[in-house]
Parts: sequence; C-alpha cells; structure tokens
Amino acid sequence: MTTASWRDVVRRDLFGPSPDPRDRPYRFVVRMGLAVLRLFGFRFDVRGTEHLPAAGGAVIASNHVSYFDFIYLEYVALPQHRMVRFMAKASVFGNRFAGPFMRAMQHIPVDRTAGAAAFDVAVRALKDGQVVGVFPEATISSSFTVKELKAGAARMAVQAGVPIIPAAVWGGHRVATKNHKVVLRRGVPVTVLLGEPLVPAPGEKPQALLRRTQAAMEQLLDEAQRSYPDVPAGDDDRWWQPAHLGGTAPTPAEAHELDIHDVRGTAVKVQRTPLQKVRYLLAPLVSRRRRGR
Repeated sequence: MTTASWRDVVRRDLFGPSPDPRDRPYRFVVRMGLAVLRLFGFRFDVRGTEHLPAAGGAVIASNHVSYFDFIYLEYVALPQHRMVRFMAKASVFGNRFAGPFMRAMQHIPVDRTAGAAAFDVAVRALKDGQVVGVFPEATISSSFTVKELKAGAARMAVQAGVPIIPAAVWGGHRVATKNHKVVLRRGVPVTVLLGEPLVPAPGEKPQALLRRTQAAMEQLLDEAQRSYPDVPAGDDDRWWQPAHLGGTAPTPAEAHELDIHDVRGTAVKVQRTPLQKVRYLLAPLVSRRRRGR
C-alpha cells in the first residue's frame, strides 16, 4: 500500500512536463488535497492506473460510497497526469466557499431537474480530450453495493466516441459518508481499482454499454471489498460492511427507499451555520480526547 508523501505535494513534475496554465487552480487544490491525505495517513491500494489513457477523452464511471470519492479518484489519475472534470450537484457550485473552486477547476454542475445542459457540456469536454468523472448511481449508495446506474455516462461515451473506465472505490466511507457522523481518523486504508476501458462498439446502444459498465463496476467493487485489509473491530463496527458480507448496512432494497429522495433531489438538508459545521466536523476529535484523559 502507498501513502501520499510530502515530496508529492511539492513535486514540480507532478502534473507532467507542460501542464495546462488554465489548470493552475486545480493543481493548487490537488496539492492541498495531497497534504490532507498525508496528514491523515490514508493508505492506498491502487490498481489499474494504466487503464486510464494518458491523452484523449474518457469517462471514469465509479461507484459512490463516500463524500471524498472524487479526491481518491483524482489521486489515482495523477500518474497519468490527468485532471478529472467531475459532474456534481449544482447546489455545490452555489456554496460560497466550494463554488468558486468548483468553477475554477472546470467541474460540471448538474441540475437534476434539467440535466441536458450538463450533458452537453460533458460531451464537449470529452470531445476536447478531457477526462470526465461520473458517479452514475446519482447518489451515495447506502447499501455500499452498486445501485442501478443512470444512463448518462454511457450516453455521453457513445456520443463523444470515448471509452468508459469503470472504477471502484472502497474504504473512504469509514471516514465520511451520509447517515453517519464524520470520523477523522488516521491510517484508514482506501482501495481504488480502475478496470479495462469499455470502448463503445460500432452501432452499440447506450443501454448495452450501460449493462457492460454495471457488470464491470460490480466486479471491481466485489474485488475491492474482498481484498480490503481491514475487518470490523466488533459488532458495533460492522456498519461499513455490506449486508451480503455480514455487515449491518441496509440491503439494496432497503437502501433504495433511503436513497430515493437523494436521487430525485428532494432530500431535506440540515442547514448549519459555518460555526456549526466546524463543530460538527471536530466533535469526533474532541470526544476521543476527552475519553483519553
């Protein structure tokens, strides 16, 4: 397993010999992200980076279990010197803090009630040789299994004539995922697998490519889960394991009911002030310090 190093944070050639000047904000954020990964000592098991093309358009289609999955996927794209343009909820771009960064990094806002504009932007980016990152489940999966995929990723790959790179991320949900408190802990293993490119065949319909993508993602996630180096510390720690592996996460059927409002964009969000957000994030650290006294 590998960890981000301080050398990576300051490496001049981290983004290749001649990075695009327009990506300066993105490169700054990536270096800051590497510093955070180093501070928290995330241990990465990364496989399949050679499947991501060093040039030309491609769609990374990944499962979604954690709030930080996009960070882990960009981390594994660095060896190929690729900047991934992620499709994300439009509400993120309206955030006073995150919004300017998201726009500067050329990520793609998605309005779930009118997604055609985002689709067109993504196809143009792919035709321009960019890598577009998509979570085709449309939300974090509460069951920690691959949900039924939306067809957008396959449609844009067919229309742009680019491959889909199936991906699986596992482990980051132990730090931050929905319906669970953020737990800032050190040394958490994170597995990221990239599969072989799925190239649209001549005349292949998006639904056929979508089925191939779903099967590849399910296989990669199963491999990531079964090869993961950590096991639950006890019955109270089995929440992060899927039900079919003996965990207490909701079954796919139960998760469907839990996730449906997120997919539709109708979930009720808890509104917090900036100070409340900081307190929420720091609460686990304060609690552990008090127990250690």
